[in-house]
Amino acid sequence: MRTVQLTLDETLVTEVDKAAAGLRTTRSAFTRQALRAALAQLKERALERKHREGYRRKPVAPAEFQVWETEQAWGEP
Repeated sequence: MRTVQLTLDETLVTEVDKAAAGLRTTRSAFTRQALRAALAQLKERALERKHREGYRRKPVAPAEFQVWETEQAWGEP
């Protein structure tokens, strides 16, 4: 693992420390998890943009998925 230095305002450090204590973890572990979550969110947004762009370039045709409607199995409630 590599050590990095961050500059954060006091309010944020206080909030992070409270959250980390509540989760019984360290500031570093909390920050690592927050950064992983932020990166995952960025990847998800990029995929969503990619899908939107694909559907914008090639919209769904009328009744394109109708053939699959009989294959759907929703199960009993």
